Amino acid sequence: MTTWQIQEAKNKFSELIDKTLSEGPQVVTKHGTEVAVVIPIEQFRRLTAPKQRLGDFLLNSPLRNSELVIKRDQTTELREIDL
Repeated sequence: MTTWQIQEAKNKFSELIDKTLSEGPQVVTKHGTEVAVVIPIEQFRRLTAPKQRLGDFLLNSPLRNSELVIKRDQTTELREIDL
């Protein structure tokens, strides 16, 4: 990642954006301390997208309407469990 001083980032904002798109995240510093990272919008959207829940995943599965029938093997005996 390339590091930019805040004044340089302000003066060369267009170049900062171009480098972000071509090279990836760019770090901006203020008084020598890292204060921000500029990232491409696609990366930002991936990082901030809501997490998919298992139920949503199953409902959106391409196999949902495949009429797949799963049967449990009932030839073995079930063991008892004390609760």
